[in-house]
Amino acid sequence: MAEIETFDNPHPNRDYVITHVAPEFTSVCPKTGQPDFGAIEIEYVADKRCAELKSLKLYLQSYRNVGVFYEDVINRILDDLVAALSPRRLTVTGRFTPRGGMHSIIRASYEGSRPQ
Repeated sequence: MAEIETFDNPHPNRDYVITHVAPEFTSVCPKTGQPDFGAIEIEYVADKRCAELKSLKLYLQSYRNVGVFYEDVINRILDDLVAALSPRRLTVTGRFTPRGGMHSIIRASYEGSRPQ
């Protein structure tokens, strides 16, 4: 996967919500080999670091040819973002387009500690 770059949070003493939406996320179903499409929403409260958008976009695009189930990809994205950012809290939501008459929404969250 591509590396998620960061920059210093310009307001580390304040809780504020950052939301990034990637409306054209693509991966591959590991069972059928068919493409999966969806929107990924990343919502977090930064601590010392924020995600740099170009690297985040390239990171998400690196899943384009990866065979991965929805549940796994959302948790992988969460783990990689937590490792890169060490946020106060972070939620990743995947809203996947319908397949076979059903669509899926997968949400995974992390709750960090508040600064002293």
